[in-house]
Amino acid sequence: MHTKQLDQYVGQEVTVKGWVANKRESKTVVFINLRDGRGICQCILGVEEIGEDLFAVAKSLGQESSIAVTGKVVADERQIGGYEIHATTVEVYQNAKDYPISNKEHGVDFLVDNRHLWLRSRRQWAIMRVRNAITYAIHNFFQAEGFVQMDAPIFTGNAAEGTTDLFETDYYGKPAYLTQSGQLYGEAMAMAMGKIYTFGPTFRAEKSKTRRHLSEFWMIEPEMAFCDIFENMDTIEAFLRAVVQEVIAKCPEELEVLGRDISKLETVAKPFPRLSYDEAVEILKGQTEVNGQNSLTVIQADLDAAIARQAECEAEIAEREAAIAAGGMKKGAINFNQNKIDSLKNEIKQLEEDQRNLPQWLASARDFTYGNDFGGSDETVLTRLFDLPIMVYDWPHEIKAFYMKRNPEDPRFARGVDVLAPEGYGEIVGGGERETSEEWLVEKIQEHKLPMDVFQWYLDLRRYGSVPHSGFGLGLERLVAWVCKLDHVRETIPFPRYYGRLEP
Repeated sequence: MHTKQLDQYVGQEVTVKGWVANKRESKTVVFINLRDGRGICQCILGVEEIGEDLFAVAKSLGQESSIAVTGKVVADERQIGGYEIHATTVEVYQNAKDYPISNKEHGVDFLVDNRHLWLRSRRQWAIMRVRNAITYAIHNFFQAEGFVQMDAPIFTGNAAEGTTDLFETDYYGKPAYLTQSGQLYGEAMAMAMGKIYTFGPTFRAEKSKTRRHLSEFWMIEPEMAFCDIFENMDTIEAFLRAVVQEVIAKCPEELEVLGRDISKLETVAKPFPRLSYDEAVEILKGQTEVNGQNSLTVIQADLDAAIARQAECEAEIAEREAAIAAGGMKKGAINFNQNKIDSLKNEIKQLEEDQRNLPQWLASARDFTYGNDFGGSDETVLTRLFDLPIMVYDWPHEIKAFYMKRNPEDPRFARGVDVLAPEGYGEIVGGGERETSEEWLVEKIQEHKLPMDVFQWYLDLRRYGSVPHSGFGLGLERLVAWVCKLDHVRETIPFPRYYGRLEP
């Protein structure tokens, strides 16, 4: 049985198998927090109940030792999960020693180098379970809406969007590339099935180490026949709302472990604001206010708050360090104060980063050139004024992919849409209506200097039964990062691959 079933066996004897997450002891009792992959429960091993020999073994157990504990289930709302096990015996599979990841602070490089072990930590456990719930919710939504899951090839002979950030491989003596997107193939499949979605790995060879970039990540890419940009936006909004709400319902414990403010996610119940590119630029540059708030004023206030908060943190650190140095403090109080000091120092690191970034964001927003794409800082500034995802549509066609349909009422714009998540997370969805005119599509392929011969099959989709159609792509890892409120996408995938990282 597992820890999530303990509520069904109160007063009964059970056996739970798992690993020692942490341990504390007295002369007569060993307390073990046992994790089994589903959750954690406290096991109480008393010398009188298990005998002196097993008690000595229990005291010797190191972190991550693998064991089986047998004992009676007792309800105790003070414990993790609300139940504990009063042990009568313990079986040891392996007594692990010198586990390298302790409760102290570790550097990011150390943790990523030990990712195979870092995954066992409480925080990483919670993130991976949220990722699993998001994946399940994605399938639930599309299957309920009549979409057919299909698969696009991972090896391709060309770039989907004409970029040079490709991983090239040798494919039986010919160059081939790891896919950046399954979208073009998704369009072909939608012409056969009506509504489809693909869900698979994609690859980008960008030499970037920002918190939003991975070289290998998972994409969800639906395509819908007989669908324009506005119906596409309706689907995107319904999709994100359904997924986030399902995760909130299914992962309260995991989100609590992560310290996630659920109210920040519950705003998805409200209609998503929809802004044209022109409207978004005016808001970004501070020319238009949102609910009485000006973007430039808000970011300046954030900068002032970061400076003031750092001063508060430094004063509290000094006060706590002085109290420890004065002596006479019990060990528990020393540990409490030291942990608080470490937490404040970590907060200061983030505040210092804010003070480096915010002035740059202000300058970028103030001096933004109309016609440019939004950078990460521009997305952060823009979404700072909203508490839920926003949709920006009708972009200058020069900055969008060759396959994006022109706005028939104003050909300067392409019927693309980006969904920007709040709290500084930026773009999580990119999509739009696809060009149906073979003539305009040929013109765009030439404009982007792409090889016409490799797109003949794609042009066939416009020659034989072309219909209005739309779709979008969502990066799973960026969605996980926003839902969990993570600083970096490297925590959103079991074994991250990004520039400079290929191990473990």
